[in-house]
Amino acid sequence: MDTYRLKTAFIGLKRLATLPEDDKQACVDAYKFFQRMQAGEETSTEDETKAVADYYKVLNNMLSVFDLEKLYIPPQLDDSLGLYGNQLLCERAVLTELDLEKPDKSHLLDMGCGRGRISHYFATLSGGQVSGYNIDPNQIENAVDWAAQTGMSDRLHFKVGNHHEPLDYESELFDGCFSFQAVWPFFKKEELDDHAMEMYRVLKPGARYACSEYLLSPYFDWNNEEHVALHKTYLPTLAATQSMYPADVCAALERAGFEILVSAPSKGEAWPLCEQKRDLILMGRRVVRALEAIRVLPPWVEESLDLLQTGGQAWTDAEKAKIADLNWRIVAKKN
Repeated sequence: MDTYRLKTAFIGLKRLATLPEDDKQACVDAYKFFQRMQAGEETSTEDETKAVADYYKVLNNMLSVFDLEKLYIPPQLDDSLGLYGNQLLCERAVLTELDLEKPDKSHLLDMGCGRGRISHYFATLSGGQVSGYNIDPNQIENAVDWAAQTGMSDRLHFKVGNHHEPLDYESELFDGCFSFQAVWPFFKKEELDDHAMEMYRVLKPGARYACSEYLLSPYFDWNNEEHVALHKTYLPTLAATQSMYPADVCAALERAGFEILVSAPSKGEAWPLCEQKRDLILMGRRVVRALEAIRVLPPWVEESLDLLQTGGQAWTDAEKAKIADLNWRIVAKKN
């Protein structure tokens, strides 16, 4: 692990140790909320959105300790590389799918940008500008700081934003938009059209949307008890609220006016990398327990890691059964 990621892990531990009591409780309440959702409780979009924000405010710091600063698991495209190396391969593939005519003059939109590290990479590769929004002010603050530290504030632009509201951008502003496990897991089926139309509105004619997103595979069967049991266990771990089929998302994009160029499974499986992170978290939990023993970290950190591991194993089982895909690929073009 390089110096940057060691520093990031240390900062994550420090933030967890000094987390305000209200934030900690809100995170715990959010996870319980996700569990009740999977048990069948009827919930509103407003409450779901609040729970996601409360959960990610803590989760982004917790997972940064375990080399998951970019909050997504990519497909394992090269088994000689670890998680970070495969993230870069996945990101390059998505950028290529945007098929930019003049990359250095482009302006892209990162939907659900997190800490802005993917935006930074896209701007570095393309030479252009990237704007990003995220529901978590904590992560946006981190993204803005990182842009300043790397001398890219003139090309990276971040703001707090919510998928469920109209995008706070002018029409036909962007040369492309993209997402990584950050958009479709947060919409009810009846809400897909509104967001698809907003994406269509902010893109220039001929521009593309490309993604690597969590979706159910066509083999997932809501009448299969084993499928449903795995889904109930892993979905809260993804901090997701909904699960869509690719056909549902593509239909919404087409109704908005997009032409679907690609809708296909991931080019590689994510579960081998999930298992690598599982093993790292197992080792890390020893350190966490030691810090809890001397009261540097509160007990809920260990409890949360246990829940993440349980859900992570359920995810691995689901992906091996081919019933869900963390990195389903969609490429859509605005005509």
